[in-house]
Amino acid sequence: MAKIFCIANQKGGVGKTTTTVNLAAGLAKIGQRVLLVDLDPQGNATMGSGVDKRSLALSVYDVLLGTAAVKEAAVLSEKCGYWVLGANRELAGAEVELVELEQRDKRLKAALAAVDADYDFVLVDCPPSLSLLTLNGLCAAHGVVVPMQCEYFALEGLADLVNTIKQVHANLNPDLQIIGLLRVMFDPRMTLQQQVSDQLNGHFGDKVFATIIPRNVRLAEAPSYGLPGVVFDPSARGSKAFIEFAQEMVARVRKASESGG
Repeated sequence: MAKIFCIANQKGGVGKTTTTVNLAAGLAKIGQRVLLVDLDPQGNATMGSGVDKRSLALSVYDVLLGTAAVKEAAVLSEKCGYWVLGANRELAGAEVELVELEQRDKRLKAALAAVDADYDFVLVDCPPSLSLLTLNGLCAAHGVVVPMQCEYFALEGLADLVNTIKQVHANLNPDLQIIGLLRVMFDPRMTLQQQVSDQLNGHFGDKVFATIIPRNVRLAEAPSYGLPGVVFDPSARGSKAFIEFAQEMVARVRKASESGG
């Protein structure tokens, strides 16, 4: 059974897409079968996985509208070792079209049920706004991974996201929970970041992943080459951190399933 995780944060610019593509590549490197679902009309996770969004014959848009199955629309990123259900500009129009449809917030969940046995992990890159697209991601997911910078404004955004997740959990998806908070773009030389990191640990305890992703130039450069950092420069500090994070993620999922969680 595939474990489906949304990578979400209502604050923009926190490294959601960087986290999604590098976690996907990290999981693939350690032998996991991975599908990345790009739910952002900008298609950055698609391009960052070495897939040209402009040449997609079928995309997540077709899957949400029910005119294509995941198996037909997903493409293998050979360089990265995982499958991509890509997005392009067409997806921006899906919001309007979905409003008219039955079960409009559970379309992705229904589509992914058909490929449940084909993958170990499905990672969903959500747009920063709480839209019908994000809602589809949250309704399909078992849990949410929250990448966040250790800054005070990030803490405010986190409170909003936690409330959203609670509402979706109560009304639409009783399986949904926060799997963990991932500290990204971390610079240990900044006292404030260390303080916020300590606050997160104090408040959220074991919901905070042990792995910390450092601020790293190579990770930032990688998207311009259409690759995750883990593939672009495996020896970079940021890439190594994402491999560690992938291993921690597998261990956490295994532990949860053994304890019946």
